[in-house]
Amino acid sequence: MSCDILKIVVVNRYADTKPSVSFVKGFGLKKGAIASSVAHDSHNIIAVGCSDEDILQAINSVIEYKGGIVCVDNKNINILPLKIAGIISDEEGGVVAKKYKELNDIAKTQLGSSLNSPFMTLSFMALLVIPEIKLSDKGLFDVNTFKFISAFLNCN
Repeated sequence: MSCDILKIVVVNRYADTKPSVSFVKGFGLKKGAIASSVAHDSHNIIAVGCSDEDILQAINSVIEYKGGIVCVDNKNINILPLKIAGIISDEEGGVVAKKYKELNDIAKTQLGSSLNSPFMTLSFMALLVIPEIKLSDKGLFDVNTFKFISAFLNCN
């Protein structure tokens, strides 16, 4: 039985600060990591993965390309660069759509995500205005109580 608890990381794209790290359930990844600079509303880098090495590689790939959406599996990197503000591609729409679908399919079929839209879900994990608990560059935030919390509170 798998408990599907993975590490999630948010890296501030605008200031040299320590990353925020916590845990997430429900992504279903069996290996590798995914990351993106599309993370509403701040568009910081957000990543989720099975190993620190893959998470770090995914984050560093987004940094190297100055924005993007990426799948990483044991140093195999597949990225859609988003060169304009880290959220917009300079490629034609059809090219972007094809690459996005490819990355979404890799996340599901090769990395094992159980989600229909792993990158869309990832993009909302740092959006502090929708319940329940979200991760910002400043830490884990409980939207219902409007307070930062510890990842280790209420661990029964």
